[in-house]
Amino acid sequence: MSYQVKEVPTKPFDGQKPGTSGLRKRVKVFQQEHYTENFIQAIFDSIEPSGKTIVIGGDGRYFSPETVQTILKIGSANGVAKFIIGQDAILSTPAASNIIRKYKADGGILLTASHNPGGPNADFGIKYNMSNGGPAPEGVTNTIYEKTKTISTYRVIELAPIDLSKKGFFTYGPTNVEIIDSVSDYVQLLQSIFDFPLIKNFLQSHANDFKGPLRRHARRHRPVRSRHSRRRPRPPSILSGRNADSHLPDFGGRTPRPKPSPTHTTLVARVEKGETSQVRRCSDGDGDRNMIYGKGAFVTPSDSVAIIADWAAEAIPYFKKGGVKGLARSMPTSAQIDYVAKKKGLECHVVPTGWKFFGNLMDAGRLSICGEESFGTGSDHIREKDGVWAVVAWLNILAYANQQTPNELVGIKELLSKHYAVYGRSFFSRYDYEEVSSEGAQKLVDALNQHIAAGSLAKTTHKSKSTGQEFSISGVSNFDYTDPIDHSVSKNQGQIISFADGSRVVFRLSGTGSQGATVRLYVERYVSADKGAAELNKDTQEGLKGLIEVALEISRLREFLDREKPTVIT
Repeated sequence: MSYQVKEVPTKPFDGQKPGTSGLRKRVKVFQQEHYTENFIQAIFDSIEPSGKTIVIGGDGRYFSPETVQTILKIGSANGVAKFIIGQDAILSTPAASNIIRKYKADGGILLTASHNPGGPNADFGIKYNMSNGGPAPEGVTNTIYEKTKTISTYRVIELAPIDLSKKGFFTYGPTNVEIIDSVSDYVQLLQSIFDFPLIKNFLQSHANDFKGPLRRHARRHRPVRSRHSRRRPRPPSILSGRNADSHLPDFGGRTPRPKPSPTHTTLVARVEKGETSQVRRCSDGDGDRNMIYGKGAFVTPSDSVAIIADWAAEAIPYFKKGGVKGLARSMPTSAQIDYVAKKKGLECHVVPTGWKFFGNLMDAGRLSICGEESFGTGSDHIREKDGVWAVVAWLNILAYANQQTPNELVGIKELLSKHYAVYGRSFFSRYDYEEVSSEGAQKLVDALNQHIAAGSLAKTTHKSKSTGQEFSISGVSNFDYTDPIDHSVSKNQGQIISFADGSRVVFRLSGTGSQGATVRLYVERYVSADKGAAELNKDTQEGLKGLIEVALEISRLREFLDREKPTVIT
């Protein structure tokens, strides 16, 4: 095959700075002439691609197939030896992390904007993962950004597009291309971790209580094939024997986000009435997040990772064999997992938001199970959060717990109550204020930083008007983190207001949206186990009402953001 490397003149675009989850912008931004090519070339300029193997995956959102062809053109011109690509340009984030590790690839390019909406008028994203299967650290993303600011040309080899729907071995110029099944390697990984016979027997013996939860989950786990594929693969759960729905590049016009919202009210009502399974589970567009809901109980991500950590060594074969080396959470996530770590004598790390911070600890053998309040849960089986893993972990735990109590059905609500009775409960909620004025958001952050510098809030007491509760501030700080493995420092990761009773409020300005600013308010209040079931099992918003009022008053958030209510409450 003859080919020629062509140099294409270009100019830098402003704002091509990757965040914690890569570069995310509107599709129309990526469709600008040279925009996507510039960023792809900047990635290759940052990683010395000659002779390397690169995995390409993604959630199959709109503009993915075209971008895969762009990566092939530029990658081959820059000396990439081999590309491994998910069939139909689809490879969920957990599956891609596994492929990178299993086949010892040098890195991966993932085309995803995670839980952001898809479609021609929605969002797109490009993310680079390292050879350990995890997100690129700040040193690499900063290098990519610097390259985007000085780029003057990009290199391409112009050949006929490769048919991404056909599995097999191909060539693109000097580069070998392998198109693989999008799910088979990942299914094999799950089979090596969990007790599938136990789960299957449990679901079959409690068929009336758990009506096809895995089949429903398979429908929600979209990133397995594109809508154009003739083959309908088995879902990642592999237990239901059913085929997944076809994939939609715009996610059916919905936001692929595993969060409670008004759109879920009908399903919740059906669960409560016993019209459907007692347990509902869903994942997001690229398969790395999860949500668990049971009859009478929504499981917060903070509680979910704590309960998995509590049961892992006893119930899940992977941890029975290898043990639990350590636990971790992101800073905004509630401290529920901390109490599990303390009781079990395990190291517990608190890191900034961003899964890459967990990867270093895993690679060093100091971390097994971790989670983020943003519906991300995972373990050291890969180096990304894994929504399907979390769902199957819950099924494994439910199956094991019910095996121990054959005459008593243990559901989600019962597991939560048992956990709170031992460890107490961290009431936790997150308020998202999306697409607010960037200027107003910065004023909020500046005001909090001024309080930190002046110490003006320390030792002050604030009273809730509606509940009469008083909260005394013990300190205000800005979270900084020094990585214990590579000693890198991450500053200004969020403002924390701590209270004398152990409660806390966290403010973060998010950088993962495609337009405007997003401010997140995290509120946490701990209630010890000795307070009793009535106090421990209160509704979350009821348990946090007084603290939320105080947080809004102290921060003057409504004034700065010009918003009376959050966009989303989790």
